[in-house]
Amino acid sequence: MLQHRITVHLPSIGSLIRHAGTPLLESTLVPLALFWVLFTQAGFDAGLFAALGWSALAISRRLVLRRRLPAVLLISTGLLIARTAIGLWTGSAFFYFLQPTVQNFVFALALLLTLGFERPLLAKLADDFCPFPEALTGHPRIKRFFKRVSLLWAFVFLVNGATTLCVLATQTVGNYLVVSTAGSYTMVVMGIALSLWWFRRSLAGEGIRLRIGAAPAVV
Repeated sequence: MLQHRITVHLPSIGSLIRHAGTPLLESTLVPLALFWVLFTQAGFDAGLFAALGWSALAISRRLVLRRRLPAVLLISTGLLIARTAIGLWTGSAFFYFLQPTVQNFVFALALLLTLGFERPLLAKLADDFCPFPEALTGHPRIKRFFKRVSLLWAFVFLVNGATTLCVLATQTVGNYLVVSTAGSYTMVVMGIALSLWWFRRSLAGEGIRLRIGAAPAVV
């Protein structure tokens, strides 16, 4: 049986959830909730500006406090600017939500195109959700893992895109938000669970053991 040669310590589960949840709230959940509230209370344009205003505020706050800007926040804000422009130009909620639906296909393509990079896109985005130590991210087997798991997430986004496109074409805006949000996050949670299992298996194959919640170890 292979003996563990390296032990890598990660923060506690609560700390990891807080670290991962902040970018998710900032870039996705809060803008979506603000859009829906203002859309139902004050109209379509108000919903557009509320979502975009939140993202601008989140970026400005981090700049003022000199905090790192998560890649997911920058990407989502850039895409939200384009969505808002399309929404204002067309005045259509369908076209406003069509873009994030199409983004699933674009993101899947981006994951595949960056497979040849030293660190693919998925590895860089993972830094926003879990701060891995350098000894781990630089390991050859972990680099191979991120390239391979990128294929899994490309599949997740393709399926998610196809599903939300179908819902958008057949349901009202309210139903679309409920169904697509629940469905999307179910897919994401399943993808995360499978990725974590695969990640631990990859580490075990190299004699690397993960410990969560303990003090950092000297590798």
